[in-house]
Amino acid sequence: MLSDDIELFLSALRFERGAADNTCEAYARDLRAFAGFLGRRGRTSSGEVTRDDIAAFLCSEREKGMSAATRARRTAAVRALFGCLAERRIVHADPTELLDSQRRARTLPKVLSEEETFRMIDGVDGDDPRDVRDRAMLETLYGCGMRVSELCGFRIEDVVADGELVRILGKGSKERVVPLGSAAARALVKYIGTARAVFTKGNLAETHVFVTRLGRPFTRQGVFKIIRERAAAAGIAADRVSPHVLRHCFASHMLQHGADIRAIQELLGHADIGTTQIYTHVDASRFGELHRRYHPRA
Repeated sequence: MLSDDIELFLSALRFERGAADNTCEAYARDLRAFAGFLGRRGRTSSGEVTRDDIAAFLCSEREKGMSAATRARRTAAVRALFGCLAERRIVHADPTELLDSQRRARTLPKVLSEEETFRMIDGVDGDDPRDVRDRAMLETLYGCGMRVSELCGFRIEDVVADGELVRILGKGSKERVVPLGSAAARALVKYIGTARAVFTKGNLAETHVFVTRLGRPFTRQGVFKIIRERAAAAGIAADRVSPHVLRHCFASHMLQHGADIRAIQELLGHADIGTTQIYTHVDASRFGELHRRYHPRA
């Protein structure tokens, strides 16, 4: 049955290939939507699926108004499924081999200016435990370009060299060590040394760095909420800010100050330099603005 083969693929994706939880969840949603579409066409077995079935599914997604990015991801999910099934000889031929690729529209990442970023972070300057924690969280996200999932999984033992370095467990369980700037290191050391105990309530078994008022590790949604609250307090629209925007700011601001693109790739934990190169387009847009503003013939 197709549904059984999808579950087999998702298990292989998670346990054999070490894919991140978010990737597995996204692929699961995409492939269940695919299975539902095929079921309405009377296809219940993987071996019955044809290239025309897959093309019809992608066409229906476009007609429903799905974005190019979503369609590209769903194409990748279907390709990966049948690649896995063909490799295991569950299907005799891969129906995606001659399928046209869905091109993903390339969009520039949202970034705040340096002034906006500093205004948001520096606006959290109290000695209340919540202020100390939130300041350390913002400084850490911006100071080393962490993903929100990496921040939620960040543990005390991952802070090394007196807070000058942090160990980050990224996608696919790949580990990288990233230096913290002095401002981020000060904020993190202050939080761990003073305010964190207020939230952990003396629970020595809790090793996550950032915990909620209930003494539990943060969820992604909890981090989003704090960042948007702090942005609003600094006069920045909440829809312009997220944990990933701070990651983008980390990369693009470093590039603007002359950092090497390959160094940024290592710090962000990108497997492919092409993923990191999008920040050169962000910087190029800034150069264009300067040219238009200052060149006498612009």
